[in-house]
Amino acid sequence: MTPERPKWLVLQIAALGWNLFESDSAELGGLEFSPLAPLQPGLTCPAQASFRTASPPAQHGMIANGLYHRPLRRPLFWEQASAQVQGPRLWETFRKKGGRVGMMFWQQSLGEDVDLVVSPRPIHKHSGGMIQDCYTQPRGLYDRLCNDIGKSFNLMHYWGPLASKKSSEWIVAATQAVLKMEDLRPDLLFSYLPHLDYDTQRHGPDHAKAKAALAQTHQYILALRESAEAQGYKLLIWGDYAMHKVNGTAIFPNRALREAGLLDVQAIKGMAYPDLFDARAFAMVDHEIAHIYLQNQDDLDPTQTLLASQDGVENVFRRSEVSELDHPNSGELIAFAKPGRWFAYPWWTDPKEAPDFATHVDIHNKPGFDACELFFGRFPWQVSQDTGKVGGCHGAGGPSAWACSVPDFQPEEPGIIGLAKTLKQHINF
Repeated sequence: MTPERPKWLVLQIAALGWNLFESDSAELGGLEFSPLAPLQPGLTCPAQASFRTASPPAQHGMIANGLYHRPLRRPLFWEQASAQVQGPRLWETFRKKGGRVGMMFWQQSLGEDVDLVVSPRPIHKHSGGMIQDCYTQPRGLYDRLCNDIGKSFNLMHYWGPLASKKSSEWIVAATQAVLKMEDLRPDLLFSYLPHLDYDTQRHGPDHAKAKAALAQTHQYILALRESAEAQGYKLLIWGDYAMHKVNGTAIFPNRALREAGLLDVQAIKGMAYPDLFDARAFAMVDHEIAHIYLQNQDDLDPTQTLLASQDGVENVFRRSEVSELDHPNSGELIAFAKPGRWFAYPWWTDPKEAPDFATHVDIHNKPGFDACELFFGRFPWQVSQDTGKVGGCHGAGGPSAWACSVPDFQPEEPGIIGLAKTLKQHINF
């Protein structure tokens, strides 16, 4: 007799940190949660890549939410091509045996070797603005989901000053809809809820709004658990990182590099744009971690000394000294912020020098993650440049949380990678 094919819904929840739980009530959606050893770095893209490959960033190459492309001399954040993630996927044997796999709102899912994909993919118009849309495989799935849910996905609820629980509400409804599609539903479905990240990052993990977002997470898990169990799916939930409270001002490594003559800028209509073709050093920042890319080996020691002396910097390592990030995609130097501090990308101090993209949500062209995009600026439909508004950050450590509807599901080793290896064992049939 052919064994029954296992069915799993894997739900990844942004910023589901263990520090959000009260010590005596580690429960959401009727499931008991446990601490999950932190990944280095605690960032969305590295965490999701580590889960799908059951390997660390030193192997799969997603060392941040963006990659610095050395031949282009250009950092590119939040690019969605799956080929950026190197290595075999945990589901390869499962699919070879006939199992179907789907990914909904996971990063780097476009072109992935799966049966179903749903991912935001707006069209940016040359005249300004954008056409909101989602990329799906198979074609036509997005229209089908919009009809089932009664509305389209609003990208402004997914990131930016208007980011809110409405993004997760749509994804919950879409996930429930896919689970009911007898012709398309995968046996192994990965989905993602982003809403918890927004208010924990805006206000900090201890804020009342963060606690309200966690309470809302409880309701989403209840809804998805009911839908999953109704269709015979087991449920695995995990968080990618813990959000930490910001206690001080941001760290500006590119300002220090510019002042030292290591980062060149080009003046265009009074605005300062980085000249990464001639720059000797450049810092690609991502929350509590910064990758510093150098063109000359002779600049390694002085750059390390310079950045290590900056207020708020905990450590500056050579790439080979950070085993989890020892990959050619990483910078020659990797800097870590002190607790309560984080890295911001600006290289200017005079507001008049701010590049055009500084006042807009521009996740692809900014050379580093910009948490200020969660806040409105001084003028309508502009984002803030005030780093002092940011209440939470992540990346450098702290346990997240996980739970499973299968009682005997126990990771064979600590952390996200161990969780993925255990799932791989459970889906073999």
